[in-house]
Amino acid sequence: MSDFWQDRSVLITGCTGLLGSWMTQELVARGARVVGLVRDWVPQSRLFTEGLSDKITTVYGGIEDLGVLERAINEYEVDTVFHLAAQTIVGVANREPLGTFEANIKGTWNVLEACRRVGGVSRIVVASSDKAYGDQEILPYDEQTPLQGEHPYDVSKSCADLLCRTYYVTYNLPVCITRCGNFYGGGDLNFNRIVPDTIRSTLRDKPIVIRSDGTYIRDYFYVKDGVLAYLHLAEQMDRPEILGEAFNFSNELQISVLELVHKILKLMGKPHLEPTILNQAQNEIKHQYLSAEKARRLLDWKSPYDLDAALLETIQWYTAFLESTST
Repeated sequence: MSDFWQDRSVLITGCTGLLGSWMTQELVARGARVVGLVRDWVPQSRLFTEGLSDKITTVYGGIEDLGVLERAINEYEVDTVFHLAAQTIVGVANREPLGTFEANIKGTWNVLEACRRVGGVSRIVVASSDKAYGDQEILPYDEQTPLQGEHPYDVSKSCADLLCRTYYVTYNLPVCITRCGNFYGGGDLNFNRIVPDTIRSTLRDKPIVIRSDGTYIRDYFYVKDGVLAYLHLAEQMDRPEILGEAFNFSNELQISVLELVHKILKLMGKPHLEPTILNQAQNEIKHQYLSAEKARRLLDWKSPYDLDAALLETIQWYTAFLESTST
C-alpha cells in the first residue's frame, strides 16, 4: 500500500452510507485525516457500529447547506473531496422528487461551489450513476452515451453529472465523475434493495419478494470494488487528461434480478426456494449495464472481485449483523 493518503485531509459526504462507510474505513487504514459530513445519526450504520466515527472528525449538517460545506473545507484544510451523499432510492425519488432534487442536484452544486470559493482542494470525485444515462437502446453504456434521465432519480443524476463538467470547464475545478451500477455489500441498511432483502428474508425463513417482474437487468457492483476504484481514480488526478472526465466502473456482467436472487439462494444453501414476483415496479429502466473500457485503458483499472466471492462476503456480513441485532 502506497503512502499517497498518509496525513491527507479528505472530506467524505455521505459517510454513514454504504459506500461512504467503507470509504471511511479504507482511508483511515491508509492514514488519511478523514472529515465526515453527517446529516442523520444512523445507529446501525457501520460508521458507528464498527467504531469508525471515533477515528474521524465529524461535521454535522447536510449538503443542502453551503455554509456548512465551506466551513468544513476551510477549517480542516481539505485536500480531497469524495462527494457520495445523495438520496439513492428510486421509489423515494418518485414519491418525493423535490427532496431528491434538493439533495442530489443542489447538494452537488453546493459541494462544487464550496470547493471553488474556498480553494486549495486538489481533487474532487463526485458519485454519479449509470442511471444518469437514462433509458438507452444501445448497450452497454459508455462515457459517450448521452445523459438523458427522465424519471426523478435519473434526472437528478444527469443534472449533477453535468454540473461537474460545468465547474471543470468554466472554473477549472479539479473534478472527476464516477458512474457505477447498483452497489451492494455488507452495511447496506436499505432492505428494500434486492441483495440485503434476499439475504435477510432467507436467514429469517421469510418469503423472498421481487417488486419487478424479475427480468430487469442491472449492473451490480461490489462496494469494496467501488472504494478501490474511487481511490484509484483520485490517485491519478494529477494527470491533466483525467480531470473533468467521467468514468464507468463495472464488472460488465449482465444479470437479471431473478438470476441474482437464485445465485444468492444457491450460495446460502437454499436453491429450492422460489421468490414471489409482484411485478409492481414503475418508472424504472429495464435493461442497464456499463462498459468499463475507458477506465481500463486510461486508468489501468481492473476489478479484484468476482460476483460469487463478493456475494459470499456480503452474506457473511449480514449473517453476523442480524445475529448481533437479534440478541
